[in-house]
Amino acid sequence: QVQLVESGGGLVQAGRSLRLSCAASGSISSIDTMGWYRQAPGNQRELVASITSGGSTTYADSVKDRFAISRDYAKNTVYLQMNNPKPEDTAVYYCNAAIRTGMGAYRDYWGQGTQVTVSS
Repeated sequence: QVQLVESGGGLVQAGRSLRLSCAASGSISSIDTMGWYRQAPGNQRELVASITSGGSTTYADSVKDRFAISRDYAKNTVYLQMNNPKPEDTAVYYCNAAIRTGMGAYRDYWGQGTQVTVSS
């Protein structure tokens, strides 16, 4: 069993900062890419940022230069530092990770989602 547990969401004023955390636990052999996605009402789920096992990062254009993704490899945890958030960043944020258990193939796991609401 593998679980991804997110924390850190909530209500934040535009221009303030917020940090999301996501910890993976369970029978984990290794973790490849970890990332954050978001979904606003009426929209499709979209990639916000991701970080590979080697530390390479990818960002959506809309959050580049404002958000930063990082990872604690020892704790199987990924973070999303949200600086200068805007009302349009309001969404449910989901953690995603490609995880291998035992000797099997990597598969995608998802967290339960955490609501982020940015007020103007």
